[in-house]
Amino acid sequence: MNRSFRVVVDDERKDPDPALPVDVERWASLVSDVLDTEGLGQRRVEVHIHFVDEGPMASLNAEHMGEDGPTDVLSFPVDNPAEVAAEVPVLLGDVVVCPSIASRQASSHAGDYQSEIALLLVHGLLHLLGHDHANPTEEAAMQVREREHLARYGLVLP
Repeated sequence: MNRSFRVVVDDERKDPDPALPVDVERWASLVSDVLDTEGLGQRRVEVHIHFVDEGPMASLNAEHMGEDGPTDVLSFPVDNPAEVAAEVPVLLGDVVVCPSIASRQASSHAGDYQSEIALLLVHGLLHLLGHDHANPTEEAAMQVREREHLARYGLVLP
């Protein structure tokens, strides 16, 4: 694993539900693995992961996506690694995850809470790396990448 990755994971929830834990080290490791596998292993890369409550997520969703209410994950890319000189650090961006939303949708989506968090992180990172799901072809390609990353991490989606 590349030690030049700087992965900052913050649990910013005001009063975290003990039933919805955020294992900062586990998720930093997953993020580093995805970055390495996506070909950034020789780059200096910084990415920030934020775990937030529904209120802040709803505000971000309204401000940046024009949508009402909280969502599960949002990505805010900064630098495109392909456009940054190799010797310059890449500030990849931020991924924001809402654990309470993840928990509510987990059983019908990824299966369980921890798998849902992993899926949302991978999904958000892929957005930072330029992947999208605006059309069926892009969506299928992105889902393949998500499943490949999660499988390496020992997670298989239903």
